[in-house]
Amino acid sequence: MQVTNIENQPLTVKKRAKNILVAPLPHGGSLCPVRDILGHFGDKWSIFTILSLGQVEKVRFNELKGMIEGISQRMLTVTLRSLEENGVVQRTWYPEIPPRVEYQLTPLGQSLLVKMVELWEWASNHMDDIEAARKLFHKKETTTEC
Repeated sequence: MQVTNIENQPLTVKKRAKNILVAPLPHGGSLCPVRDILGHFGDKWSIFTILSLGQVEKVRFNELKGMIEGISQRMLTVTLRSLEENGVVQRTWYPEIPPRVEYQLTPLGQSLLVKMVELWEWASNHMDDIEAARKLFHKKETTTEC
């Protein structure tokens, strides 16, 4: 649990969540950059790409594409560029014939991988609860419609 510097008292998750949305950022900016960053890592293809890269040391494009079910070549290209731009993925190009390109997580990407694995484990552990809630929600929706 995190402790405040001033009060030396534990912050509850509720307070921490509120602080994220209302407190100024340490560099004096707004939440927009943080939302932008979360947007880059929060979509399903980024999550699947980071989780796939976390399974290997280095991987070539087509091998990575084969690891991510349903992703198109274009979407993987866009996702890798975004992750590279944000310092999460390192792209190494080898001037060979034919050219060889390998991708791997950076140390920053490895630290993000830890959080994504935790999120994945949470979702896996609560899958039955979520499915039950969805069924109840849809049941309520269909019974209230006239």
